[in-house]
Amino acid sequence: MHRKDQKLRVGFVLLDNFTLNAFSGFVEAIRLAADHGGRSRQVVCGWEVMGEGKVTASCGLVVTPTSALLDPSEMDYIAVCGGNGYDTRTQPAWLDAYLTRAAGAGVPLIGLCTGTFNIARTGLMQGFPACVHWNVVDEFRDQFPTVDALTDRIFLDAGDRITCAGSTGASDLALHLIARHCGSELAQQAIRHMMLQGQRADTFPQAHFTQNMQKVSDEVVRRCIHLMEQKLNTPPQIETLATQVGLSARQLDRRFIRAVGQSPGRYFRAMRLEYAAWQLTHTTGTVAQIASDAGFSDASHLHREFRKVYDVAPHQYRSAHGTSGDGAHLGGPRP
Repeated sequence: MHRKDQKLRVGFVLLDNFTLNAFSGFVEAIRLAADHGGRSRQVVCGWEVMGEGKVTASCGLVVTPTSALLDPSEMDYIAVCGGNGYDTRTQPAWLDAYLTRAAGAGVPLIGLCTGTFNIARTGLMQGFPACVHWNVVDEFRDQFPTVDALTDRIFLDAGDRITCAGSTGASDLALHLIARHCGSELAQQAIRHMMLQGQRADTFPQAHFTQNMQKVSDEVVRRCIHLMEQKLNTPPQIETLATQVGLSARQLDRRFIRAVGQSPGRYFRAMRLEYAAWQLTHTTGTVAQIASDAGFSDASHLHREFRKVYDVAPHQYRSAHGTSGDGAHLGGPRP
């Protein structure tokens, strides 16, 4: 087939320190839907990796673009793959110009992972909500206070702006677009080749367990909460956390109580229990496995703490909220 015969065509713009998982998950889904037998020919789908020179991923891999920046009108979508430089509040003039040109031509823009920062920095997210990874949402809201940032889903298709929290959610977004342009058969073909159990919906929740911290003005407490979330499976002593943020345990305790109304120990325990509850309703792991993942010594320890908060045992909570055999959430409120 010629380009004009392709049903889906995506142009990727990779930025320095881009996250490889988000890019590879997206482009691999398209590749596996593009041809029969995983032969990688750009038959039904097409893609270009565009740029002005070699780009280095956050893992150190160096990528050479397949083309210079092409006319955006040749593409169905332009996807910007961002990375660890999201807190840098400037970007190349060529990127602003190209994204503005694409938007002016009516080509939808996709923000993969922190690529949404780059689209917003150009001013092109005004009037559109954005799906942002929980780990960077504070920075996004600080930089772009007029853009509605959501962390309750893995991607968001708002028409001319499509945003994705990144990581494995990029594969689900690609499958969503494949099904739209190429049909469910080719989406299923990609799913089979990638050995996935299915496609997650856009509203599948991100696995994050901090409360909304927009009203938490204490930067030290915010930093400590992020440290907690990164250490759910191996919770350190509060004294260790206090040292990491330059405080004594007593000082940290006082600041937590002022900022969130509870001690750091109690906040951390609630976060770990919420993680366990999420695992119970989104995975098929055993209670013992979930206890370990949430930093509890064993299943009995999780059972005791879980019942104190949720008034039911973990297995009863799972039965009430439902987990299918493929780990898909079947409904019921999060705690």
